[in-house]
Amino acid sequence: MELAREGEPVGDEFASQLKQLDVFVDSVETKVLLSGENDQLNAIVNIHPGAGGTESQDWAEMLMRMYLRWAEQNGFKTQTLDYQDGEQAGLKSVTFNVIGDYAYGYLASETGVHRLVRISPFDAAKRRHTSFASVSVYPEIDDAIEVKIDEKDLRIDTYRSGGKGGQHVNTTDSAVRITHLPTNIVVQCQNQRSQHKNKEVCMKVLRARLYEFELEKQKAETQAVEDSKLDIAWGSQIRSYVLQPYRMVKDHRTKMEVGDVDRVLDGDLDKFIKAYLQTRAQQAVSK
Repeated sequence: MELAREGEPVGDEFASQLKQLDVFVDSVETKVLLSGENDQLNAIVNIHPGAGGTESQDWAEMLMRMYLRWAEQNGFKTQTLDYQDGEQAGLKSVTFNVIGDYAYGYLASETGVHRLVRISPFDAAKRRHTSFASVSVYPEIDDAIEVKIDEKDLRIDTYRSGGKGGQHVNTTDSAVRITHLPTNIVVQCQNQRSQHKNKEVCMKVLRARLYEFELEKQKAETQAVEDSKLDIAWGSQIRSYVLQPYRMVKDHRTKMEVGDVDRVLDGDLDKFIKAYLQTRAQQAVSK
């Protein structure tokens, strides 16, 4: 500013630095909001399509791509734990890790039902369709947090892997499915080449699921209202992505709206995440 007052042509440089500072301050503000008990942990993301066959399965795969792109753009690593192909397109189920500091804190906002409205590419009559997919995000619990799992409470099934993965995984019973009988929580993995590794991944996911299950049970018992998990009943969507007859993404919890749908589906979720974290912080203060 001193150089500008002296008549030096520094306007463009000043504007550039101001823009960089604005981005920096925005990122710091977001990190300050990451105050949840498990916000600093890695995230385990699970996506399931709703009713509607191919249309919803394709939407589930679009969501997976959106989160993988967001992770890539923000310097997080990802690892696919389980992937079930859709019948004609898309996917029936996917579970993947997002690895990095505060991955869970950022992605916790995505838990819930996501709704897509578009002209279906699978409809010869080019009619408008509405599709739903559910997203669940869990913190990856590290070894410092004890989650007791009794072997007698587990039913472990092995089966032949299907879909992508090469000749080896399709010809051996390497896939593993573990059912925790007391809670009926089911986890599965088929993406590793050995049964042992698939079981190891399953147990990691089961630990996260059981930890989250116990947290939710404690909240119910004490009637403590905590908005890290909002209503995820089927049909109670947290966000709508409309491609027809207009183009807009709207978060129904925070009222945040963005018109550039393509950019959002390409991983630009930061506005929605920050708006959710701000809403969560405001609700915590008002309790």
